[in-house]
Amino acid sequence: MRLSENHLRIVRSLQAVIRDLDNKFVGRREAANLLVLAVVAREHLLLIGPPGTAKTDLIQRFAGLIHARPFTYLLTRFTEPSEIFGPLDFELFQKGVYRIKSEDMLPDSEVVFLDEVFQGSSAILNTLLTLVNERRFHNGAKAEATPLISMFGASSELPDDPALRAFGDRFLLRLEVEPVSRTRLPELLERGWEQERQRILGDGVTAAPSLQQMDLQALSSVLRDVDLRPVRGVFGDLVGELLAQGVALSDRRIVRGQKLIAAAALLREDGTARARDLWPLAHFWTEQNDAGPVRDAVYERVTADGADARTPRRSTTELETLARHQVSLVHNRPGRVARGSVIAALRTVNELLTDARSEHPAAHATHAAIQGLRDQLTLLLDEQN
Repeated sequence: MRLSENHLRIVRSLQAVIRDLDNKFVGRREAANLLVLAVVAREHLLLIGPPGTAKTDLIQRFAGLIHARPFTYLLTRFTEPSEIFGPLDFELFQKGVYRIKSEDMLPDSEVVFLDEVFQGSSAILNTLLTLVNERRFHNGAKAEATPLISMFGASSELPDDPALRAFGDRFLLRLEVEPVSRTRLPELLERGWEQERQRILGDGVTAAPSLQQMDLQALSSVLRDVDLRPVRGVFGDLVGELLAQGVALSDRRIVRGQKLIAAAALLREDGTARARDLWPLAHFWTEQNDAGPVRDAVYERVTADGADARTPRRSTTELETLARHQVSLVHNRPGRVARGSVIAALRTVNELLTDARSEHPAAHATHAAIQGLRDQLTLLLDEQN
């Protein structure tokens, strides 16, 4: 399939959305890629990580950039269904008709973000189960179609309760969101302050040029035309390998994984899938302890096709330079160096050493250099005792 000029325009507008989010939020490029992929595939994304990692701000800005009607809510075990689905229509109720006023509530929204999504009551989660899967909301005696494109959920961890697994499995994509590394603290401070300034000034979000909801629908509608034949064998081998390793994958996830591959091909401006388009499958795991093996197996095939990992790695030179900078900050301070400053530098250098070992396992010279810098800080800390 060859993409039309209109489809190419839509894809490039979505690429601009990714760049905008990447410029505004430190360390969230992978999340931006998955948000865009999710709305093209019309699938749902679960963000797993601690509070305070800019998940709400990221999704609110994303919704504004794509002209989507958003709905955001923090669920607790005390949340009432009326708080998210809407209040009872008392006038109709007095006439014997049960109906919820869902206007401007979750059933009327196109992009939904539910924080602590697994904290909702069984009444809420059962309703959501049908809504996210069938895009229908049972309002009284009628099942109403909803305009939902994608639901984004957030949780500090995956639940152990088997009763929640059916609902959790509706989130085809999962991403572990970690706090920004200390080595990127200057970027976090600069960009974070700029966003606070915009809030104070009341600056709104400038939407991506010429991108409307009908455009997203047009792009999603051609998913079925993407040629997956070149990757079906690779995909089958990948799934077989993961299942042999004991990775939990439902039939639903395996089948719908093909839709993620098709969406990745479209975002690459191609109507024919390649092995590099398997990258979203690094995020279709079920159990959190399977995330590493799934990612490794996927990127073995993605990089074999000449593509880079979606999360850019820092070079060995950059990692070593950052470590030397931390040591120089300590040594160049006038007078006696505070113990807290040494500890902070030591923690950062430890992080850099861990990153060097995981991202560049064969770069032994870099490991040794950073370890030597860490030893300098450790010695200085010992001298202060």
